[in-house]
Amino acid sequence: MSTAAAAVPVRPGAVLADLLPASRVRDAALVVGGAALTGLAAQLAVQPPGFAVPITGQTFAALLVGTALGARRGFLSLGLYLLAGIAGAPWFAGGASGFAVPSLGYVIGMVLAAAAVGALARRGADRSVLRMAGAMALGSALIYAVGVPYLALATGMSLTEAVAAGMVPFLIGDAVKAGLAMGAVPAAWKLLNRRG
Repeated sequence: MSTAAAAVPVRPGAVLADLLPASRVRDAALVVGGAALTGLAAQLAVQPPGFAVPITGQTFAALLVGTALGARRGFLSLGLYLLAGIAGAPWFAGGASGFAVPSLGYVIGMVLAAAAVGALARRGADRSVLRMAGAMALGSALIYAVGVPYLALATGMSLTEAVAAGMVPFLIGDAVKAGLAMGAVPAAWKLLNRRG
């Protein structure tokens, strides 16, 4: 008699979260857990001099949540994070909350990015480093596409100034975060496939 746990069959289009036994309770826990993870990662914040918004672990968490949970749960998770922060939960970058946060556009972009990378993960983008690179690049582009114009509106900067202050300084850090995700998620699949 084997004491090893039975392997969970992996169906086509599955994301990592689908390997857990399916239930509404699981889905609710994953959505809340993803929002909480993003909120905790946002507290890992550093505000370098001259940066318009802080460097945080928030974008890494948002993209990882979307990839691991899939489009629907990723969207709901980051949507919950956004709504709770707007309602006053102090879990935006550095404990901020509400509408008056200049970085709110980035959070709105994270909702869209989580859905996009989750949809790509369902199509297998989370299984290889190269495809994860494309998914992370698209997710980061969506975050900036909403965050930078919002930053410009919220602060009175020109769009060029907002790009210089709210995107360019973050590109290297985002590449590092994407590299971590590109290594971690495909490695998790390889490990699970070996056990299966």
